[in-house]
Amino acid sequence: MKLKITTIGNSAGVILPKELLARLRLAKGDELFALETPDGIKLTTYDPALAAQMDVAEDVMRKRRTLLHKLAQ
Repeated sequence: MKLKITTIGNSAGVILPKELLARLRLAKGDELFALETPDGIKLTTYDPALAAQMDVAEDVMRKRRTLLHKLAQ
């Protein structure tokens, strides 16, 4: 799919066709991540940094379940 770079104010932006937005399940205001890979740049809705943070949070919640329960009361 060919994308066009255009001027947006003092910046540049890429126009995403409606079909691509639908395939990515994106709407205006959503975040899209550009990840550098050995094959080039990958655009994705997946944020690996957030996923890693969530893994840590889930681990803490599992290990400290009793403490979190007491804090919620």
